[in-house]
Amino acid sequence: MSRDQTPAIDSADTAESANKIAETDPEQIRRIAEHVRAILVELGLDMTDHNLQDTDVRVAKMYDEMFHGLKEGAEPAVTTFPNEEEYSHMVMERDIPFYSMCSHHLVPFYGKAHIAYIPSDRIIGLSKFARILEFYAKRPQLQERLTEQVVGFLEEKLHPQGAMVVIEARHLCVEMRGVQKPGALTVTSAIRGAFHQRPVREEFLDLLRRS
Repeated sequence: MSRDQTPAIDSADTAESANKIAETDPEQIRRIAEHVRAILVELGLDMTDHNLQDTDVRVAKMYDEMFHGLKEGAEPAVTTFPNEEEYSHMVMERDIPFYSMCSHHLVPFYGKAHIAYIPSDRIIGLSKFARILEFYAKRPQLQERLTEQVVGFLEEKLHPQGAMVVIEARHLCVEMRGVQKPGALTVTSAIRGAFHQRPVREEFLDLLRRS
């Protein structure tokens, strides 16, 4: 087949469906807010300060949003498609932004992911790379685990010839506390199948270096 042929984009996917958040549970929000308020009181904050009067609820709603991946089940709802074009070259989505929360301190880490795979019999719509990343990021998380979960999902659902994920992120637990090193960048990678071969891996890295 021609190298100009490319996998079809899932045009039915929309930004709304890709970022769909599970329905909020008002009772759960209330319970979380009570615990947040208890922490604020324990810290000696003046809860009559108008700036703090609704902070407990705002924090509860933020956690509900930031951890919505926990509500969606064991894995992202991503549909795969037959590789009818028999495309057999690398498919890559780079510079996908994400935000997550460090499971050690519950402070944010954020950055971008680069995801690639070489199809076998099945493919996914290109917008689904971000959907998969978002699902695993929206929970208390470790960058190393996030990297492995994304590549593991691709391997399990697509059985590709190979897959590779690289994540670059800044961790506020490193920048705000502890060693306090602003700007430090953590890079993790996970490799499966054909990407263990140097030429394939070099193609991936060469695509990352291009502006």
